[in-house]
Amino acid sequence: MAEGKLPTLAELRVRIDALDEELQALIAKRAGLAEQVAAVKLAELHATGGSESEVEFYRPEREAQVLGRVIERNNGPLDDAVIAHIFREIISACLALEKPVDVAFFGPEGTYTHQAALKHFGQSAVVSAYPSISAVFTQVENGLSKYGVVPVENSTEGMVTHTLDNFAKSPLKICGEVQLRIHLQLLIGRNTDVSRLKSICGHQQALAQCQTWLATHWPNVEHKAVSSNGAAAQMAASDPTVAAVASSMAAELYDLSCVSSNIEDRTDNATRFLVVAEKDVPPSGDDKTSVIVATRNKPGALFKLLEPFDREGVMLTRIDTRPSPTEAWAYLFFIEFEGHQTDPVVAGILRELEEHSVMVKVLGSYPRALF
Repeated sequence: MAEGKLPTLAELRVRIDALDEELQALIAKRAGLAEQVAAVKLAELHATGGSESEVEFYRPEREAQVLGRVIERNNGPLDDAVIAHIFREIISACLALEKPVDVAFFGPEGTYTHQAALKHFGQSAVVSAYPSISAVFTQVENGLSKYGVVPVENSTEGMVTHTLDNFAKSPLKICGEVQLRIHLQLLIGRNTDVSRLKSICGHQQALAQCQTWLATHWPNVEHKAVSSNGAAAQMAASDPTVAAVASSMAAELYDLSCVSSNIEDRTDNATRFLVVAEKDVPPSGDDKTSVIVATRNKPGALFKLLEPFDREGVMLTRIDTRPSPTEAWAYLFFIEFEGHQTDPVVAGILRELEEHSVMVKVLGSYPRALF
């Protein structure tokens, strides 16, 4: 090809086809190595007389390290989030060859928690919906699901109190976090006449996240809170007088039409989810730790909790309170901060917290969400 001359469309397509063939061959090789990893893990287990249920096929810290290196190597033109998503799906498919990951999430299908589960574990995971946050915790505690995904915080509406209350009484550990940008849609059934709408349904937090938009555009229609956005979508699919505030995923699952898109009041609306499991996660190199602390009800108690973080230069990323379940006018502090519980500095802070508290419960250390 002459210097400065652009290749023809036919030439470019030939190159793309050749690269596709190489990519497919490399992915197949990676999948073959994943199968060998499974075989080695099982052989080591059998040699020690263990059972297959003890094998840890999915390693959150290992996946976080792999995706971190993927992002470090990325020079475009695809942005970091896109390239990480592609590799996460490759990892998910390869992991399914070892053993599909079994995940419980707060449902029904079509909720943002459903989306978060798939974003974190990939499309090859076996995900199942449960009707409440408590049911997700119970499913994992009983060993019926390996992992659970629950919402914990929205950038507009704050903490999800049901999740915090379950952590206070559950032995489960946090092993990961997921951040999801939230775009809300107003959805109706395919045969619904918008002039006949009597109610707009959604989870109470979703309705709150678009209350200004709803008040402006639908002031004369009842805004009704239901158990989840997925439940709202199901109602809209079966009742021509109901519209739902839900996700585009819910629209696809329940065959709904979109009346208006991106109706959230804030453009930075996002929700954070936590992944729970039975075991602690080793350090990944970029971790966060969450704890529950019960303090004595006396002056300076909160200051004594926070002072070690300031002195050691450890960044707090979240602090919230909930009423104590055992004592009137006493509170539990949910504290989240950078670092892993095995880090010497963090371990020292945790020892200090124990000295100044009635109770310290480490909920887990886990890889920080990449996006």
